[in-house]
Amino acid sequence: MEDFILKEIDRIGQLLLGIARKLGLLGDVTPDYSLTDVKDAFENANLPFDLDIVLQQENPVLYLMETVRLSDQGLESFIDILFHSDLEDARKEALLKDALVYLDGKGYFSFRLHSLATS
Repeated sequence: MEDFILKEIDRIGQLLLGIARKLGLLGDVTPDYSLTDVKDAFENANLPFDLDIVLQQENPVLYLMETVRLSDQGLESFIDILFHSDLEDARKEALLKDALVYLDGKGYFSFRLHSLATS
């Protein structure tokens, strides 16, 4: 059973990475896209969570890590995707800060997310 859960966690992370590629995040140019584009990409990828429900949580990062069981790399991709969307700036900054606190606390240093925090 544990192997299945680990495979599922990896699958979700790979789906998020694929979405980031589709949205153009892994290229040389940083794109701008709408939250609607993100929702559509998530639905098309059949991710096992609803973006609206995640964003309604008091602490979306803990929800993703404890309920959805997202991997550290998956969280990194998720925050990167949302950070480049048209989500309100204050919300993006709060999500980024929460993700950095969570990941740094685990000893997982994300150069990608730390670079967003300094830009």
